[in-house]
Amino acid sequence: MEIKENYLIEKRNILNELRSNEMSLQELRFFSIYLSKINSRDESTRVVRFPMEEFQKIMDMTKLNIPQLQSTTNSLLGKVVNIPLAPGGYTAFQIFKRCKVAKDENEEWYVEINAHDEALPLMFDFKDKYFTYELWNAFRLKSSNQLRMYEILKQYEKIGTRIFSVKELKELLGVDKREYDRYNNFKMRVLDGCQEALEKYTDIKFTYEPAGKLGQGGKILNLRFYISRNENHIAPISLADFIGIKDMSENNAGVYPAFESERLGFLSGACEHEFNESEIQVLYNLLTQILPRKTGESTHDFQLKAYDHLKRRYDELKWRSSRKEITNRFSYIKKLLEADIAEI
Repeated sequence: MEIKENYLIEKRNILNELRSNEMSLQELRFFSIYLSKINSRDESTRVVRFPMEEFQKIMDMTKLNIPQLQSTTNSLLGKVVNIPLAPGGYTAFQIFKRCKVAKDENEEWYVEINAHDEALPLMFDFKDKYFTYELWNAFRLKSSNQLRMYEILKQYEKIGTRIFSVKELKELLGVDKREYDRYNNFKMRVLDGCQEALEKYTDIKFTYEPAGKLGQGGKILNLRFYISRNENHIAPISLADFIGIKDMSENNAGVYPAFESERLGFLSGACEHEFNESEIQVLYNLLTQILPRKTGESTHDFQLKAYDHLKRRYDELKWRSSRKEITNRFSYIKKLLEADIAEI
């Protein structure tokens, strides 16, 4: 199935307002692409087939590796949404119920995914309380924070303003409650980065300011966002363009270093392959202290989480270096991660 000609994603407000289900950037982007491939007025389109090469590149898989593929698809199948019920209860179910990896009649590998029956009302046959956006907005954003911030604010674009508590916003963005206890850190490392990225890469932009009463010691509790149309965004790209750009970069011989460790080679992509294997190993060691493994968490899920965290710090490094020259970039990103450890 091809993406709808207008590349529109129709997303129910309730689905957008659900608290984070710990999706990585790749999984969030995959879900956006899935929504762009279904027809929200036709439930029979719930099964979407991806050519294997397309799926690999969307999920940042460098080569076809069955164990890694199984880990990736199992992670997608394990994503759960929690729908609040009054008073204080909830109902929980998975977004997807089945994944199939097979060859078609032309002996070409594909990945096929089907929405869970319980999730269908969130994706099909709704008539109100939803918003739309064009798929290209999901392609150039570099972290899960940025993509979630885009979707959250896009929902309120027509209204033009929205107040969030800092606590609520962190939950919507999927920021761990242990991260950024200090508002200034949250502002610098998340809000300002999202503000810059959305204005550069998407069709909306925003400003924000403290709102309402302050907490104890002058703590900022609420933020008011002003959302507007961004007429100066860079040219949109299609999914085919996105795949093509990634394909060119992956096949540009000599640009990316050959790592002995596939795990470190994968993590290196979060830093645009700027650092060597020994340096990435040092950063990985720090990440294991920042992001302790949860009981039952797979190696692949942890690697995706580590990649996403490192990408956020690398984005901060690039942002700061654009304003002031940083002579030792490895030392700088290492200090950013060490500061994360100090906040735990």
